[in-house]
Formats: sequence, C-alpha cells, structure tokens
Amino acid sequence: MSDIAVISSLEAVAARYDALLCDAWGVIHDGVMLFPGVADALRRFRETRGPVIILTNAPRPSWVIPAQLDRIGLPRDCWDDIVTSGDATRAAIEARLPAPACKLGPAKDDPLFEGLKIDFRPLEEAEFIICTGMKDDAHETPDDYREFLKEAAAQRLPMICANPDIVVNWGGRMIWCAGALAEIYKDLGCEVIYGGKPYPPIYDLALKRIEELRGPTDRARILAVGDGFKTDILGANDQKLDVLFIAGDGGVHEGARDAAAISKKLEEAGLSAIGAAEALQW
Repeated sequence: MSDIAVISSLEAVAARYDALLCDAWGVIHDGVMLFPGVADALRRFRETRGPVIILTNAPRPSWVIPAQLDRIGLPRDCWDDIVTSGDATRAAIEARLPAPACKLGPAKDDPLFEGLKIDFRPLEEAEFIICTGMKDDAHETPDDYREFLKEAAAQRLPMICANPDIVVNWGGRMIWCAGALAEIYKDLGCEVIYGGKPYPPIYDLALKRIEELRGPTDRARILAVGDGFKTDILGANDQKLDVLFIAGDGGVHEGARDAAAISKKLEEAGLSAIGAAEALQW
C-alpha cells in the first residue's frame, strides 16, 4: 500500500475537473467560523473551471442555507447552488403521506416540513418517524433517546433520517446529529431511510443540478471534497466520483493527519481518495 498523495492546493488538481461538489461543515466552516482560504478556493474554481455545488447533510431545505453561510462570511459568488440532505429527504417524506408521522428533532429544523401537509402525532399514533436530530443537541446525547427508540422499535415504525451524520464539529465541540439516533434504531432491527450522504438521493439531485448548469458532465470530471469517511468519501466512492479528503482540525476524520495514517484508515474502511489536504485552499 502506497501512502495517499498530499495535496497542498486545489489548484494542483483543478484542471482535471469541470465541477465541484463541496461538503460544508468541516470543510467550509465549523458552524461558527469560516475556514481561512476556503472562499478564495471556491471562487477561483468557479472562475477557472466550472460550477461549485455545496453538498451538505443539513436536515433543512437548501433555501435555508444561504443565510447561514452569509452569517459565517462565505460570499455568494463562491458557489452556484446548494443541495441538502433535507432536499433529498422531502421526497421520502412525501412518499409516505398522508400517513401520520412522529417528529423527532428541534424546532430549528421545522423548515424541512414547510409546504408538506404532515399529520404529526404522538409516537403511539404514528406510522413512521421523521428524525432530524435531538431536541437539544447542545446538552443531550443519543443515550437520552434509547427508551423512546425502544418504544418506537416495539411498534416497528420506519424512520426517515434527515441527516446521516453521526457528529459534527461545532466551534471545537462535537455535537451529535440525527445519524447517531438512526444507528441505534438500526441496531434495534428497524428500517431507516436516508436521503443525505452517502446515499444516492442527494447525489442524484446534485448531479442533475450540474447538468442544468453546464450540460452533460462526465463523472470523471467532477471532484467531491469532504472530511467524513462514512459520508463524503463513501458517498463519492459509491458514485464513482474522485474525492479529495480534508484532514484538518475542523472535520470528523477520526484524528488521521499524516499520509500514512490516512492511507491506513482508508484501506481499513475499503475507501479511496485522490489525495488528502490539511484544508481547502487554492
């Protein structure tokens, strides 16, 4: 096994690609701060190569995200469009309506349901669960929901998980996401439906958007960028897309920093990447 290539800049590989699928949390920002150099890298790729699609597992529709990126300081001329796990999840929700649903998640994720006529009921009256995360992700952990999930499992209710991420790094603190609850639910033997990375629905939307922006594009000419092995890297591998692994402090890469350690972890996970970078910079 040879060590993964260390790539110091996006410019070093940009000429090989005509479109970019860029993860948000852990690559562009940490929920609080825009990472240095990212805006310039995305803008320069757009100017010299092609469209930039921000591909995020946020459990909210894409129209919510621009204002969040504005607050963090990412200029709007750095990206062409945003595709979210929330976008991909809405179709899964619609497919089960008008069956009543039980909502599991905080009020901040309610934009996901906008325009959908969902009959929300208590768990005992629901026919499926929509999980966007914990009600108080600043203080709660997945263990706080084990009894609730056991009750749901006893009813054999399917769960739609709006964010497959297990954790995100929020300003230096790891925050549990909906994916952590979904993992417990799967371990209880129950069905979980996902829309976000690494699953196909979010990529279907993103690839369609690239085609709308620049016409038919060979997948070999699309580069994915991400920091999550089980989401960004796995998803890109499954979609036959080249992927650049971001191994900096803002991500959730299990602590792998040097080329040998990253190569070993990728091999152990059965994954591959064209290279690794400390940060997304031009």
